[in-house]
Amino acid sequence: MPLVIAPRLRDPARMTTRSERLLAVLQILRRHRRPLAATRIAEETGTSLRTVYRDIDALRAQGAVIEGEAGVGYVLRPGFLLPPLMFSRDELEALVLGARLVAGRGDPALAGAAGEALARIGAVLPEDLRLFVDTSPLLVPRAPSVSAPFMPALRGAIRDERKAEILYRDKTNAESQRVIWPFAMGFFDTTQVIVAWCELRQSVRHFRNDRIAACTVTDQRYPVRRLRLLRDWRDAEKVRLAGDADMV
Repeated sequence: MPLVIAPRLRDPARMTTRSERLLAVLQILRRHRRPLAATRIAEETGTSLRTVYRDIDALRAQGAVIEGEAGVGYVLRPGFLLPPLMFSRDELEALVLGARLVAGRGDPALAGAAGEALARIGAVLPEDLRLFVDTSPLLVPRAPSVSAPFMPALRGAIRDERKAEILYRDKTNAESQRVIWPFAMGFFDTTQVIVAWCELRQSVRHFRNDRIAACTVTDQRYPVRRLRLLRDWRDAEKVRLAGDADMV
């Protein structure tokens, strides 16, 4: 699949072609989970409302499931494949930095996946841009390993909404057997934290990976959807994450 370097979305003066504009509209819609007013799309693309309406119709004709109407707003439903990958140089640097952070903080499987992802992107870049990625000056010092061998299994449990049985040691080294519903994972310089509903405590708890002595992921799905658990936890704890400004 060819990879084309596209202008940045917030530089409407450079959106000189219709294909660039349609891609911009798609990317704007993908950043929002709730219906977005046509006026907002027009502002971000530097076009008129009439052009936005035409672009929405054109995208629908190409297979994009865009729900909504004028005066209400538009939302893009999952399932539509974007055109060939398009990145600006800033976006490429962000991908390199993110992959290097994952390689330095994640478990071996996650670190390996980050390297593979960068290699796939590099494989379809023109020579000058491949060199740009390979020689990026955004460096991340390698941190001491803080991952445990069961972290990939716990990441799988989060994706599949499965319960896990763990043997946990608290700060006094006292052990307890827990059944948890893991729904998020936080990465820090010196540790990784699993956010989960704890059946023993009947509330959300945060489990440091270096205090989990044993872990078994079960075949039993937990009864609440992961996104519901994540939303309730974030609302209760007033948690804000990177990228929240765009995901409204």
